[in-house]
Amino acid sequence: MTSSTAPDASAASGPHKYATGRQYEIRRADALAVVTELAAGLRLYSRGGVQLTETYGDAEISPGAAGITLAPWANRVEDGIWYLNGKKQQLDITEVSRNNASHGLLRNSAYNLVDESQYSVTLEATVFPQHGYPFLVRHRVQYLLTEDLGLEVRQTLINDSAVPAPFVLGAHPYLRLGDADVENLVLTVAAESRLVADARLIPRSSEPVSGDSDFRAGQRVGDLDIDVALTDLTFDGGAARHTLSAADGRSVSLWQDEACGYVHVFVTTELPGRSKAVAIEPMTGPANAFNSGDGLRWLPADGSFTMTWGIDAVLDGAG
Repeated sequence: MTSSTAPDASAASGPHKYATGRQYEIRRADALAVVTELAAGLRLYSRGGVQLTETYGDAEISPGAAGITLAPWANRVEDGIWYLNGKKQQLDITEVSRNNASHGLLRNSAYNLVDESQYSVTLEATVFPQHGYPFLVRHRVQYLLTEDLGLEVRQTLINDSAVPAPFVLGAHPYLRLGDADVENLVLTVAAESRLVADARLIPRSSEPVSGDSDFRAGQRVGDLDIDVALTDLTFDGGAARHTLSAADGRSVSLWQDEACGYVHVFVTTELPGRSKAVAIEPMTGPANAFNSGDGLRWLPADGSFTMTWGIDAVLDGAG
């Protein structure tokens, strides 16, 4: 590993050695993924020792929500309030600075092991009926190293309630390209529209991409300071791709399937130890979907829904 904070791949994976609980390591040839019990998070994905996601130390929880999965909503709910059949629902405020309910109900939950093999691991956690979300649902997450050594992630929501349950699914990975200077990487996202948000990052309208929100031709990361949701994605062969590229031809990409009609791009200087970091977040709906209805789905009783995304890379400079 190239980072001093990368997890020790040879360490035992007992539940008491890590702040994020049990660590599940899956390997295929030179590919390695480390998945955490806490939030079914992606702590590391690497190829040949080249880190393709940001990581963190054994005694830390994920900084900036790095790698966590999000259910039963992604991003934010304004004031933690929404209405169900005309009745006010009040969620806990978990983003105090903006008075929002942020990143779902499982960020601080342990996921149980469902299945584990050499190349994959599947974890699951339950959302029990509670104030603000009176539904019983399960979030199941499978990580798989594919034959081409890419990482595929399948997030499934299962409704064990007797009534339909509203949801948005998402994930919060940060991409990197080994030790390449992230500020000199070029970010490309094939999106036609951006959501215009207020100071609390709650979308109020949408408009065509322009300026620093137009990534169709690529933008240098060092020139960016942005926290924006994009939509009207270009899907090719059923997947939309978002790529960080180096001048030498190497690249790392996040792809998402057509169940994910939105992607959130967050470029920050606040990830510890990094001059800049780039989160590329696949989502089935945007922030405040419980109120706007944009991208919001209702899962029938006993129904299930799956979104799929993944990460792959070109590391030989031939791409």
